[in-house]
Amino acid sequence: MLICLVVWLGGCGGQEPTASPAAPTQASALAEPEEAAPAASPAPTPSKELSPAPTPTAAPTAAPTAALPEITSTPSPASTPSAPTPASEAEPRHIRLAFTGDLLSHTAVFRQAQAYGGDELAFDYRPMFELVKESVSDADLAICHLETPLSPDNRDLAGYPVFNAPGDLAAAIAQVGYDGCSTASNHSMDKGIAGIEVTLDLFDRAGLGHAGMARTPLEAAIPTLYQVNGVTIGHLSYTYGLNGFILPDNRTWAVDVNSAQDILDEARAAIELGAEFVVLSIHWGAEYQVAPTAQQRALAKELLAGDEIDLIVGTHAHVIQPVERLGGNLVIYGLGNFLSNQSPQSCRSCPPESTDGVIVQVDLMEGESGTMEVVAISAVPTWVDRRTFTIVDAGAALVADSFPELTRQLEQSLARTTTTLRSYGVDVVVAGPP
Repeated sequence: MLICLVVWLGGCGGQEPTASPAAPTQASALAEPEEAAPAASPAPTPSKELSPAPTPTAAPTAAPTAALPEITSTPSPASTPSAPTPASEAEPRHIRLAFTGDLLSHTAVFRQAQAYGGDELAFDYRPMFELVKESVSDADLAICHLETPLSPDNRDLAGYPVFNAPGDLAAAIAQVGYDGCSTASNHSMDKGIAGIEVTLDLFDRAGLGHAGMARTPLEAAIPTLYQVNGVTIGHLSYTYGLNGFILPDNRTWAVDVNSAQDILDEARAAIELGAEFVVLSIHWGAEYQVAPTAQQRALAKELLAGDEIDLIVGTHAHVIQPVERLGGNLVIYGLGNFLSNQSPQSCRSCPPESTDGVIVQVDLMEGESGTMEVVAISAVPTWVDRRTFTIVDAGAALVADSFPELTRQLEQSLARTTTTLRSYGVDVVVAGPP
């Protein structure tokens, strides 16, 4: 994976607060009791290295340009051309994007991570991703959705209703192959402004990009950009709300809250900075409802009416929702849960669909005009085995018969995911048995 990462969060959007943070007024997910976890060592320094990248030639009017870091890897000799290829003969640029849904570290999930832990990571989530790691890392740009804040020292952990996940999760996210995450969610303020700052500090330490939250006004004003195989991808992240918490008057920029105008303004700023394809990750919809709400569809239509947003990727519903084409662009309404403890066995309101997840892969190809166009969309359905919180590639497991005791559950999950993704007429290619 050859990636140059331009980090610093996008968006000046946010609701206008009237007071300092207050206790949440609505619960968001799983009716699971909070339990304290033992203290553990802090997350290690990640292996990715940062080096300076060129300063953008243009900047949004909201803030001056800043020097931005770059993550690079050296191509193997076999892939390095012996001489420059003439522009007229150059192959069209092509990249694969990958997106996954909610990482929701309930108490049972971080306890399992602690059981896997060792000297390197006291809370080790990597075994949970082992069966899907290749599908994530093979993408040119892989984006996760972090639902919750992170603890700086793996202490004071909580799984519901006010979350605080182990800081070691950031290192694991990077090591399994993600390049960045959307971070705006209804749980962004669960640990206040301090939780936002800690989470982003841990992401920086792990070499991960992030969009949706910010530590400073400048960070909020500069959109997140990724350089991927010579293509500049802009990434935005917004949420419908904050579970009743209120952003302080002097920190209204700390989390991007849904506003069509703010989203479009940030997308334009990303384009001014060179973005050739803009992705919006958005937290929206009704929990456990497979069909998108009228509000989701109306907002999607409004956002895709112009040329600012090229792809919308939704989270929050905790179930997979359909893919729709609007005005020539795609909306992935809901990616479902990628890792959580939600299931009918752990939560009265959680349907079987809450155990389903998906890796959505979007292939972009440079068109004749030089613009990046979606040429294919495919999906790897996943399912959480709550015995070990392993994320199972449902299709691959069925083909290999690697979990014979789970065959029926995997078949049902695969069928649900396939039917839902295609229900609005988009021919999503789904990985699975022939």
